[in-house]
Amino acid sequence: MYTLRQCKLHVWSVIFALALAAHAGAAPKPQTPARPNAPSAEEILKRLKPQHPRLLIDQAGLSDLAQRLKTDATLQQWDKALRAQADKLIEAPLPKHVLPDGLRLLSTSRSVLDRTYTLALMYRLHGDRRHLDRLWKELQTVAAFPDFNPKHFLDTAEMTHALAIAYDWLYDQWSEEQRTTIRQAIVAKGLKPGLDVYRKASWWARSTHNWNQVCNGGMTMGALAIAGEERELAGEVLHHAVASVPLAMHSYAPDGAWGEGPGYWAYATQYTVVMLAALQSALDTDFGLCETKGFSETGLFPLYMTGPFDRSFNFEDAGDRAPRASCLFWLAERFHQPVCAWFAAQAKPSAPAMVWHRTAMQDPAAAKLPLDRYWRQVEAATFRSVWNDPKAVFAAIQAGSNRVNHNHLDSGSYVLDALGQRWALDLGADDYNLPGYFGGQRYHYYRLRAEGHNTLVLNPGPQPDQDPKADARITRFVTAPDRAFAVADLTALYAKHAQRVERGLALLERRCVLVQDEVEAKQPAELWWFMHTAATVVLGDDGRMATLEQGGAKLRATLVAPADARFEVRSAEPLPSSPHPERQAKNDQVRKLAVHLEKVQSVRLAVLLEPLDGKAGKGPGVKIRPLAEW
Repeated sequence: MYTLRQCKLHVWSVIFALALAAHAGAAPKPQTPARPNAPSAEEILKRLKPQHPRLLIDQAGLSDLAQRLKTDATLQQWDKALRAQADKLIEAPLPKHVLPDGLRLLSTSRSVLDRTYTLALMYRLHGDRRHLDRLWKELQTVAAFPDFNPKHFLDTAEMTHALAIAYDWLYDQWSEEQRTTIRQAIVAKGLKPGLDVYRKASWWARSTHNWNQVCNGGMTMGALAIAGEERELAGEVLHHAVASVPLAMHSYAPDGAWGEGPGYWAYATQYTVVMLAALQSALDTDFGLCETKGFSETGLFPLYMTGPFDRSFNFEDAGDRAPRASCLFWLAERFHQPVCAWFAAQAKPSAPAMVWHRTAMQDPAAAKLPLDRYWRQVEAATFRSVWNDPKAVFAAIQAGSNRVNHNHLDSGSYVLDALGQRWALDLGADDYNLPGYFGGQRYHYYRLRAEGHNTLVLNPGPQPDQDPKADARITRFVTAPDRAFAVADLTALYAKHAQRVERGLALLERRCVLVQDEVEAKQPAELWWFMHTAATVVLGDDGRMATLEQGGAKLRATLVAPADARFEVRSAEPLPSSPHPERQAKNDQVRKLAVHLEKVQSVRLAVLLEPLDGKAGKGPGVKIRPLAEW
C-alpha cells in the first residue's frame, strides 16, 4: 500500500506502517476522516456501567444463557465441546514470550485469547474451580511478559483483549492482588503503548483496513474493562478509538463487501463487532457506529463468497477456508438476518458464539436469497446453480482495486466449483516473511503476480504484470435463470499495452461457465491466458479441448475462440521472463491450463467450462457474441 524503502527487520513497526499499502505505491486516501464529532472522554465515561461483567455480556445475560442452555440443543452441543476443551487446557503448557518468526507474538496472543474465553465462560456457567485456577496461571504468566510485542501491534491488541475478558468476566472471583496484576498488565503493556499511537495519529490509528479494527477493538476492550479504576487513561483511549474506527468501517460501504478478501473480512469484522458489542454492553450505546453505510449487509458477504463445499473465493492474501466467524451470530441478531446465524453455526463452537447465539437459523434456500450477487467497490460477483448442494456449480470473479491492503495482481481472476470439486483455484498467499513481501519485492513472487492467477498477462517480463496502482470495475451484471453474467473492464490494469481489455464470465443454464476476453492491443502483443487447477489435465488431439479429472469427477474445457488457438498444460511457476526468487512457494500439486497467443492486436478469446455430469450440455456449439452484446 505505501511505498516502502529498505528497512531492517527489527524495526517492524515502521515496515508494517508503510508496507501494507506498499504493494500499489501510495495507498488510497481514506474517503472519510476520522470521526470529527467523536464523544469526549467525559461523555463516554459518564455512561459506564459500574458493575462487572460488562463486556459483551452482563450478569443478566449470563443468567439467560444458563437458562437457554437447559433447552437449546445447539448450545448444549457447544457447551459439551467447550467443557471438554477447558478440561484439556488444565494440563496444557503455559504460554511463552517467543516470536517464532522473529517478528510476531501473534500466535501466542491468539492462543491466550481463545483459552481465556473458553476457561472464563465455562467457569461462569459450571463453576469448576480447576478452570479458574488454570486461567490464573495463564494470566500470571503473560502479565509477567516483558511486553506484548507492540512493534507488531496486533499482538498487543489481542493480548489486551484476552486480559480484558478475564478481568471483567471474573472480576468478583479474583482477589484484589490478582485484579491489580491483570490491570497493571493491561495498562502498561496494552493501553499505554496504544495511547502513544493515538496521540501521534500514526500507523494503525489512521489505517483503513483490518489493523484499524483489530487494534481499536483490543484497546476498547482493555479500556472498558478497567475504566472504573483508570478513568483518565481509559477515557482518552476510548475517545481515540471511537474517532479512529470509522476510517476502516467506511470500507464496508456501499454494500458490506471487504476489499482484503473474505479471510480478512472475518478478522476485521470479528474485531469490529467485539468493539461495537462491548460499547453497547458497557455504555448502552455504540455512538451510531452500527449505522455505518454497508455494515448492516456485511454478514452476507462471507456467505456469498463461500462455495458449495466450504471453500471461499480467496482473492488477495485470503485463505480459502470458509470465513464462519462467530461475529455472524451478533450480526444475525442485530440486523435480523437468520441466514448469517445458519452460516456461522457450521463452524466449530466457541465462547463468543455461545454468548451471541440468540437468533433462529435459516438456510439461504429457505430465506430465498438470490443465487447471484454483485458487490460494488470490491467489484466482485458470485454465481451458483443452487444453494445447499455440495455438488452445485459456483463461479466467482473479482476486478476491484490493485491498491487495497493485502492485494495481489489478481483482477479478472475467478474460481469455479462443480461436482464437489474446485476446478479453477486461487493459490492464495505466500509466506509473509519473504524478503520484501510487504515492500518492494512483493510482485516478484509468483502467487502475487497476475501470472499466478486465473487472469491475463500481456507482454510478460520482470515488471509487475498488472498496474499496481490501477483499479478495475464490473461494468455490467445481469442475473437471470438461464444466463447470469458479469463483465469487467480491466483496461486500466493493462493500459501500458492495450487500449481495451474486457473479461466476461457467464453462468449458462446454471451449469456451464463461459470465460470470454476481448483485447485490443496498442501494438502486436504477446498474450497468456491461465487457469490454475489441481486436476489432472488431458488435452484432445487438436488442442482445442481438455478434460480435467479429480475426485472421480470430470470437467471439459473447450477453446471456442479464436480458431487458431490451442490449449497447453504448464507448471504453476513463473514464465521465463518473470522474476524467479529462490525463496517462494512451490506449487507442485497444481498445474495450469494455458493459452498462448503471439503478435495479437485484436482478439476475442472464449473458453467454455462444462461439468461432465451426464446431462446434455451446450458443448462446443455455444454461440459467441461480443461482450457489448451480452
